[in-house]
Amino acid sequence: MARRRYVARGVPGGYRIWDNHARRWWGDLYELCPDDLLTELNGDRDPGRITALLRVHRRRTR
Repeated sequence: MARRRYVARGVPGGYRIWDNHARRWWGDLYELCPDDLLTELNGDRDPGRITALLRVHRRRTR
């Protein structure tokens, strides 16, 4: 199985998404692990669906 491009890593205060190809953080800090967002990023990569998931996860942290 190939290495996943995006993975969630625990950091103080929650989770951040790490991009293995670019070797940098992607996105914001999330209090809850964004499993569905990671699945979409590593799978179909539909821009509309990713945008909707980002909105949902940003709302959870406020």
